[in-house]
Amino acid sequence: MVGAIAATAVFFALTSCAGSSSPEGQDSGTADGSSALDGSAPLGGSSDPISLWDTSTGPHLRGANIWQARVYPELDGTEFKGPGPVGPPFEQQDFDRLASLGANYVNVSHPGLFTEEPPYVLDEDIQENLDDLLDMIEEADMFAVISFRTGPGRSEFSFFVEDESDPEYSGLLNDSVWEDAAAQDAWADMWRYTAERYQNNPIVVGYDLMVEPNAGGIFFDIYEPDEFYPDQAGTLYDWNQFHPNLTTAIREVDTRTPILVGGMGHSAVLWLPFLEPTGDSRTVYMVHQYEPIDYTHQEPPVSLVYPGEMDLDYDGEDDEFNKAWLDGVLSDVDAFVLANDVFVGTNEFGPMRWQLGAAEFMSDQMDLFEDRGMNQAIWSWDPDWAPFSQEVNDFNFQFGPDPENNVRVESSDLITVITENWALNELRPSSFISQEPTPTPDPTPDDAVWGDVDCSGEPDPIDALLTLRFDAGLSADTGDCPEIGQVIDVQNASPHPWGDVDCGGAVNSIDSLKLLRFDAGLSVARAPDCPEINRGVLFT
Repeated sequence: MVGAIAATAVFFALTSCAGSSSPEGQDSGTADGSSALDGSAPLGGSSDPISLWDTSTGPHLRGANIWQARVYPELDGTEFKGPGPVGPPFEQQDFDRLASLGANYVNVSHPGLFTEEPPYVLDEDIQENLDDLLDMIEEADMFAVISFRTGPGRSEFSFFVEDESDPEYSGLLNDSVWEDAAAQDAWADMWRYTAERYQNNPIVVGYDLMVEPNAGGIFFDIYEPDEFYPDQAGTLYDWNQFHPNLTTAIREVDTRTPILVGGMGHSAVLWLPFLEPTGDSRTVYMVHQYEPIDYTHQEPPVSLVYPGEMDLDYDGEDDEFNKAWLDGVLSDVDAFVLANDVFVGTNEFGPMRWQLGAAEFMSDQMDLFEDRGMNQAIWSWDPDWAPFSQEVNDFNFQFGPDPENNVRVESSDLITVITENWALNELRPSSFISQEPTPTPDPTPDDAVWGDVDCSGEPDPIDALLTLRFDAGLSADTGDCPEIGQVIDVQNASPHPWGDVDCGGAVNSIDSLKLLRFDAGLSVARAPDCPEINRGVLFT
């Protein structure tokens, strides 16, 4: 009985990643201290991770999602998802096989690092599991995006439990994040901690703030954005007032790693026009594209086929279901990019493996993403953990089109389409990271050390004090160095005011704090084109 309950729970959890759907539809300022977007998002060089998301030159990342959740022994037993604390278990061979098929990107759909119940604190077991996954992905020479499914005030059961009174899930369902400001603040704390921990991991090329925000469906049974807005705008239920605070928290410690944000309504394309950009130049806006769900999520025996005809607008009449229709779905993406001058991608899409015409559907969908330069991750890539894969394999394209088959097949039309798309990948961490720009030459006696505001020989608390005096409007003697606030040209870096140690655009108390952090041996975040504190610089 435990296994049956667990399999049912996981099935709904996984298929709900398609987003909620119904006959009626689907489901501040600049946070990094730079100016808001006024053209194209700035790039910091060939090895800058934001360049991987540049839709004018992309796509550069093609791969798959992996899914893991906390293990609940009372539901899962000890085998179905493994012994825990997170499952199903992945091993190195699972990632090696994914890379061998051509993928260069893993979207890690994973529990958040903080506990779901107060007090909201670090869960070291969850952190250890994520560390292990990233180590294996790096060993397989693929990039990774960290995507948090759960965290303070949000459990995995948010994705599939509709009846809170169901005794089988008593005490497990938790959606309090949408009604509790403290839980939302704890998400910001969680992401600040996460960014500080992983900001220097060379394979981590994105932080996806929350997998499929879904307050509208949970609390109001709303799946149309114009029914949610404007009534709930600005409330705790509104993702638009929530996600900017997560961006701000990340940018306090990490100004470089791209941030990924999907919209409400399980990040369905329909909700993208209602997602408010933050102005952060290193944020990528994401969609999950499973439409039409009546086709992609048919249970056997199936009847709808692609291309073909089906009632796509729920008016009782059949419509043409083809590539042109799929292209029309993505028109909201086109309009969003045009209106906001931002990068976009899709980190969930795909049909259950047995759909009629699944290979042609996937081919057309991928072609449309390619035309738009959008990075893409299919749902999903499952591990070779037999107790799990033999029961939950709806999206496991390795098993072929037969619903009764639960082992890998050598070939299928869908496998061919996916691997041919992945064969377009050219970049991997081993080649991308080696593209680092030439280091700044050692300073000559006539030049200076970045952060040594008064040219005393090295950055120290006196420099922090001088910076703070300047910010307060007091005199600040910098000796033989440029005056604080004077814009200087630095070789191999863009022009910056002297004393602006993080290259945030102005000299302020934050620069003073970062000098003190450096003096204490702590990490210091800075803009991508900014010299490191204590690095020799040449003036040009």
